[in-house]
Amino acid sequence: MKLKVCGMKSESNILDVASDVKPDYMGFIFYEKSPRYFNSEGPEISEDIKKIGVFVNAKLDFIVEKIEKHKLQGVQLHGDESPEFCAQVRAFDVIVIKVFSIKNQFDFKVLEPYEEVCDYYMFDTKGKEPGGNGYTFNWNVLKKYKSSKSYFLSGGIGMDELDAFLLFLKRPESDLCCTVDLNSKFESTSGFKDIKLLNDFKYQLIKHGYVL
Repeated sequence: MKLKVCGMKSESNILDVASDVKPDYMGFIFYEKSPRYFNSEGPEISEDIKKIGVFVNAKLDFIVEKIEKHKLQGVQLHGDESPEFCAQVRAFDVIVIKVFSIKNQFDFKVLEPYEEVCDYYMFDTKGKEPGGNGYTFNWNVLKKYKSSKSYFLSGGIGMDELDAFLLFLKRPESDLCCTVDLNSKFESTSGFKDIKLLNDFKYQLIKHGYVL
């Protein structure tokens, strides 16, 4: 199990999370309508932490500009991006994570055209916003997941959901869940992460044998 902390914004907070929490991935949202919109240069962080740019129906030129400017190792596509678009992004030698939103049901057949053009899926909560809605979806839906591709789990996961998440990790539908994505439930204000809460969550995963 790996850890992704998304919605980073403040330079000092980015440095604190990078040095104190040491997540595997750090997400930066390049979507202007988001309260966590990242619009700064960004500090240098450890190369062990992969920087992921989050985009919603952005133009390819805009994505490439951010890849080059911020030395992104991955791109997370949160909109209605086509398989062809995913392939275009992937050609720039970055990890491609295609996001699909779920509530109480989901037709996993929609994933089939994306099998060869992205590296991971991410399953997030379907809500008013493209992401960061602050609540979980029904993880039982993932019992119908038939792909062999590893996926990220997102959507309102916090300390209150820890016990449910640990139970989920014991079930077969979690076998391909490679990364948990943490965001709004670990904030004091939008984009500013609580280091103690993140470390508490990480410690519990380590304690229960899900080594990060």
